Amino acid sequence: MLKCYDCLEDNKDSEAVGVCIVCGKGLCMEHIKQVEFPMKGGYPLPHVTLKKELPRMMCRECIDATLGEDMCV
Repeated sequence: MLKCYDCLEDNKDSEAVGVCIVCGKGLCMEHIKQVEFPMKGGYPLPHVTLKKELPRMMCRECIDATLGEDMCV
């Protein structure tokens, strides 16, 4: 079974419920965060904004690195 990477760094043993879409590390419910991105479809043009945002799972480190600390998640 996949273990939570962040918990293992703290000498805890927790099962992962998902993986970060950026770095790929396994995360438990305590460490995984859902981030909704507005998605655009169409290649190369025209770009169409999808009617519903798609949820993505990320770790706190990748949220801070890609979206910045100003994001509310």
